[in-house]
Amino acid sequence: MGDRRWRRAGAALMRVIAVWAVSTLTMLALAGILPDFRLQSADGDSITKTAFTAAWGAGAFGLLSALVWPVLVRALLIVPALVLGALVFFLNGSLLLIALRLIPDGRGAAAPETAVAVAAVMSAVASATSTALAVRDDNAYRRRLSRLADRRRRRTGTGDARGGPPGTVFIQLDGVGHDALVAAAAGGVMPTVAHWLAEPEGHRLMPWRTDWSSQTGASQLGILHGTNHDVPAFRWYEKETGLVMVSSKPASALELQRRAITRTRDGGLLTLDGASRGNLFSGGAAQLALVLSMAARLGKGRRSRAGYFAYFSDPANAVRTAGSFAAEVCREIAQSTRSRLRKETPRIKRGGLYPFIRAFATVVERDVVVAAVIGDMFAGRTAVYADLVAYDEVAHHSGPRSRDAEKVLARLDRALALITKVAEQAPRTYRIVLLSDHGQSPGDTFAGVYGLTLKDLVRAGSGLPVPRRAQRTRSASEARDAVRIALHRPVAGGQEEHVAKPSDPIVLASGNLGLISFPDIEGRASQEQLERRHPALLSTLANHPGIGFLLVRSERHGSVVLARDGVRVPLAELADGEGPLAVYGPGAADAIRRTDTFPHVADVMVNSMYDPATGTVHAFEEQIGSHGGLGGDQSRPFLLWPRTLTDPLDAVTGEDGKRPDELVGAEAVHRVLRRWLQEASGPQVPVTSDEEPGRA
Repeated sequence: MGDRRWRRAGAALMRVIAVWAVSTLTMLALAGILPDFRLQSADGDSITKTAFTAAWGAGAFGLLSALVWPVLVRALLIVPALVLGALVFFLNGSLLLIALRLIPDGRGAAAPETAVAVAAVMSAVASATSTALAVRDDNAYRRRLSRLADRRRRRTGTGDARGGPPGTVFIQLDGVGHDALVAAAAGGVMPTVAHWLAEPEGHRLMPWRTDWSSQTGASQLGILHGTNHDVPAFRWYEKETGLVMVSSKPASALELQRRAITRTRDGGLLTLDGASRGNLFSGGAAQLALVLSMAARLGKGRRSRAGYFAYFSDPANAVRTAGSFAAEVCREIAQSTRSRLRKETPRIKRGGLYPFIRAFATVVERDVVVAAVIGDMFAGRTAVYADLVAYDEVAHHSGPRSRDAEKVLARLDRALALITKVAEQAPRTYRIVLLSDHGQSPGDTFAGVYGLTLKDLVRAGSGLPVPRRAQRTRSASEARDAVRIALHRPVAGGQEEHVAKPSDPIVLASGNLGLISFPDIEGRASQEQLERRHPALLSTLANHPGIGFLLVRSERHGSVVLARDGVRVPLAELADGEGPLAVYGPGAADAIRRTDTFPHVADVMVNSMYDPATGTVHAFEEQIGSHGGLGGDQSRPFLLWPRTLTDPLDAVTGEDGKRPDELVGAEAVHRVLRRWLQEASGPQVPVTSDEEPGRA
């Protein structure tokens, strides 16, 4: 306890010294700019003596402001507001003149009107510096938010009682796999998570298994809305409309949310006093901030950007985040330069706007979402679901096992620690549940290893011309689309795919999962149709060393899985651990069979190779950490919950009493989370037939 007190005192002293130093430099700069403001004697002084004079004056002004200003303000409370507004500048200038008079040998002097201007500038600079230093201290930030919460409770008359049922905060660490979390906790990177796991009354941890489409769109839709039916990938082509659905596009996200609500006849996980923060979907919450599906809707309270305005309306938040943003941009430039100089592999290009996109994901979105969650807790909301995308964005470009990604996990752990401390001040007890939507699997890109993209390979197998130089397949980025929304730039929803001829294939990439569609073939193309049109296509793909297997429909055998050396296995006979799925782990066959039932499954589904010895896959996008298909850590996210809650496997036990061995699919995770909310607050309220399906 004593050491902690000394550390706090030392930190406070360092902040005072830093503010003093900045104020001194500001005073020196103003003395050089303003003709009626001097810090030297009439005969001139050395630089050292002038600096000493500035330090003395800045210190005296700061001390007077700290000691005298509160007394003056209290004495002037009876003055009308308009008069007080004018007096503030006069009194501040007067304090500066007094401070200059206190400088030895009369070296400081300023005209009265100049003193007013100098005092205003110095006060602003000192305030900004002090705020920036204080808010970077999580304890100071928490105490500040706690004071705001106390004022809110006094204003609303809710008092300080922590009675009633507990609330639940769900924090999604986007892209953090189960094994990555375990390693970070064991290695001291995430001490907060390690503490939760070590405490006897703390948390428990288990992995869960995603669907074939191991990406945020499918997982979060299933978690928040109870179904991810007909979401075969991050992006896919719908023949009846001629549009490409992209999970991170607002219009597509809104349509997926509408389809899910229509299918389940339920508003979502958060319909009862819920808040959705930083997510693709609303979950039925009334309180929204940075929710992508809502960015496609107009009207008061419906804009995804509203969360930014609410956050940055506080100058302290703006200073805190702006400084961290600049530091993160510099950090990314330094890290990418180091990687390039060391010739690290695998490596992809990280120039252009990427440093700013990364800083947006790892700083701006994190700060805005965490502040929104803290506000929800102080407001006493029943259920909060928030997504922190920082790790996912960095791991895509630096690798999930990289030092860069590890540092992001450490900063996310600090955010979790802050939320935990805030829970102690909240007006109700909160249970904090940590989970992820998918993991990430490392590996060089398909184009990086083989010199051509999946689209190039498809065109070659179809007998179509191929560019001499492999063109980059643009990486999917939720953060990139979030940046465009924050800047009020248009983000397309379903985008129209242009092809030279109607018979040309449309090739889309979702991590290490590829989708091939032939727009001129009505319905789902069959193996026989494709072999008549492009005899070499399927064999070219199936026998390529970078491809693990294909899924295609056969007119004679139903859907089949194709692999190298002429292997063809009917879907009904497909089994885990053998044949084409020998290396893909348990549950792969069922995941493929489920996707095969989707109305918008592609004509040909392509999963990359997977090396179980190294855990690597080859993404069909520009990513060295990827997710979207089968293979490795990407399909193995985690669920971390307080021990007081029902065991997840008990929560999904069927009416027959058979307890499953593992948690499979995002829809199962939804049932678990809903069970936990029901245990505390009663059942959720479903959407009735006369309510708007897209309401949030």
